[in-house]
Amino acid sequence: MSIEAKSAILEHLGRQHQTMVAMLADLVNIDSGSYNKRGVDAVGERLRAHLEVAGVSCETFPDVTFGDCLAARLPGGGDRRPIVLMGHRDTVFPDGTAAERPFRIDGNQAFGPGVADMKAGLVMNTFVLEALHRFGAPCPLTGLYTSDEEIASPSSRPIIEAEAKDARAVFNSEPGRPSGNLVSRRKGAAFIELEVIGRAAHSGAAHAEGVSAIEALARKIQRLHRLTDYDLGTTVNVGLAQGGTAVNTVAARATAAIDVRFPTLNIMEKILGEVREICRCCELPGSDSRILREGNFLPLEQDEASRKLLELYGRAAADLGFQVSGEATGGSADSGFTAALGTPTLCGTGPVGGNAHRDDEWCRIDTLVPRAQALALTILEVAGSLSLRLSRP
Repeated sequence: MSIEAKSAILEHLGRQHQTMVAMLADLVNIDSGSYNKRGVDAVGERLRAHLEVAGVSCETFPDVTFGDCLAARLPGGGDRRPIVLMGHRDTVFPDGTAAERPFRIDGNQAFGPGVADMKAGLVMNTFVLEALHRFGAPCPLTGLYTSDEEIASPSSRPIIEAEAKDARAVFNSEPGRPSGNLVSRRKGAAFIELEVIGRAAHSGAAHAEGVSAIEALARKIQRLHRLTDYDLGTTVNVGLAQGGTAVNTVAARATAAIDVRFPTLNIMEKILGEVREICRCCELPGSDSRILREGNFLPLEQDEASRKLLELYGRAAADLGFQVSGEATGGSADSGFTAALGTPTLCGTGPVGGNAHRDDEWCRIDTLVPRAQALALTILEVAGSLSLRLSRP
């Protein structure tokens, strides 16, 4: 692409700050928790409307339970393998949060549910796609807007993997770190729902006839937490536990929600095998247990092609006057799925933000435009890069 075209793209994006902030406010003020299909779809409709007005065609992947996935497609030229810009539309916040804590700006920071994680990234990707469509995409581009990342992408994962398996590169617009860095490594995660069954009995008159599901669960919790190994990079946390029906009744049922984190695929197999064995074994005679649900994120491991992708982004950022590098995080994301396919993947390309999943979540709106420009420049470099082509057969 010519120097003139690159300059036109940068200048166009440089004029979009107010429009980007307006779209961000609109999206943040829509409740879109993972189980709120209507809200997640409403966010998608806002994005689709903007893209289609700009002349970008969109494809919908319908789902009856979760929000529909949306793919914006630019045909482009050159190498037919696409570059994928990825982001999720769901948040962790319950219905009513947007009305309680609507979008607001204080200086260069914006606040509101999902403002950084990751509605700002959705806005950024949308404007990058629009700019590249306006001035000519150097290769096919796909903007993938998914619906259920916060619960391990039960419906979106097959679509993500199908879109990414033959891609030249994936940019996942999770928020840039508070340091301004991108994410080069992420831990994988498993979210496990466990059920323990005992036998009910009157706790005074017939205590010996009961089998306490709560006691059985408590024994499991102790064993599960002992699996945490900071040196290895694994953690196990029982974040939710409940059971029983009354104080004077031996509990017949108890449940727990378990969070497991691991840094690599090899370690994932080991730690999940140990967790599943504890979940299924019988520590208390007469009790029984089973795993009701399990959702997994794969770890984002950095290979040589992904390191080159980070270098390209770093050079683009430097040309724009800011510095970035890669850093690791314990949080998980859809980028682990794409990296596991062998597709060069860079995460945390979204605007800078912090305090994700908290009431004081924030996004630096003064990074909306620079991060969009850096992403656009990196896409142009990837489209012309022979080195990344060598990373896949």
